[in-house]
Amino acid sequence: MLMKVNFNRAALAQALGLLNSVVPPRTPKPILRCVLISAADKEVRICGTDLEAGINYIIPEVQVEQEGEVVVPADRLLAIVRESQDEILAMEAEEGACKIVGADSHFTIYGHDPKQFPKVPGFEGDGDLEVTIGKLQAAIEQVLFATAKESTRYALNGVMWEVEGKKLSLVATDGRRLAKCRINLKQAPSETFAETNLIIPAKTMSLLDKVGATDKESVFVKLIDNQISIKCGDVVISSNLVEGKFPKYQEIIPVDNDKKITLATDIALSAVRRASLLTSEESRGIKLSVNEDKLVLSSRAPETGDAEVDLQIDYKGKPIDIGFNPQYLIDVIRVINAPEFDILLGEPDRPGMIKVGQDFMYVLMPINLG
Repeated sequence: MLMKVNFNRAALAQALGLLNSVVPPRTPKPILRCVLISAADKEVRICGTDLEAGINYIIPEVQVEQEGEVVVPADRLLAIVRESQDEILAMEAEEGACKIVGADSHFTIYGHDPKQFPKVPGFEGDGDLEVTIGKLQAAIEQVLFATAKESTRYALNGVMWEVEGKKLSLVATDGRRLAKCRINLKQAPSETFAETNLIIPAKTMSLLDKVGATDKESVFVKLIDNQISIKCGDVVISSNLVEGKFPKYQEIIPVDNDKKITLATDIALSAVRRASLLTSEESRGIKLSVNEDKLVLSSRAPETGDAEVDLQIDYKGKPIDIGFNPQYLIDVIRVINAPEFDILLGEPDRPGMIKVGQDFMYVLMPINLG
């Protein structure tokens, strides 16, 4: 017998849930659809990778009876573990087969040769940068939606990390909108990271956002050549960096938007959603009409009808009409974790800006409503 381990089922399910996020569902290399489970020295480590990013996860609450390793399909194993009713699951592996045994169940899955599994980096030594997981995950959620989903400019498919002193800024853009969130580091970073800009793939950022941990737990980050390694508790995420140049985003941030309105977050989200209900493929935009003490959100589609939502505001400036893609407004208002935010506008053909305090900013290109 090559391996025998008793797992806490809930801990194993949590680990496999995260690993399944990195394992590619379709690939010409069947072994990449698997995870490597290694039992040694009273600990069990599970690894998964798509060759761009990888996860190295030490499972808590295990009892190792026999050391060894096995490679098995991730989706099959996760399905068995999730459907099980047992608190403890036993896993036995020998000669390419893995048996999962519960109180009233017995499964055998066929796997691959562990020697063929790609190496997934761990985390050695100290990190170059330290930040709390709660702050980092909150920042990821506030910018990740603005990355390009499909772009020939690969730099737009990632999130730029910009380190200045004890501050870390995350910046994402798809060319039509830009989100930037700034958070405090726990200490000034090492020289490797000082005044450094890195572009981290959106998928890696999404993996990091799924790591289950208490908000105060530290994340340690290390840079090795063209790879980043991120450690939080028992989880290490490694990833290639995105090659290419990130746009000089500072050049598109408006500095002369002199029309400012403050809106309650929940009221604004409801208003934008309602105003966009009658938009169509041809007329995707909604119009924001800012007048003294009133903001009117409206949309019109010749084939469906028109919508209008009025909000009372405190405003004494010049009137302005400006059009925006309502989905781009909904996306940002959804991630604002403050009771209110500011909209700053300039001319109807210039970008609008949303700000929350000093640390969150969103720039949005207007659209022509014809």
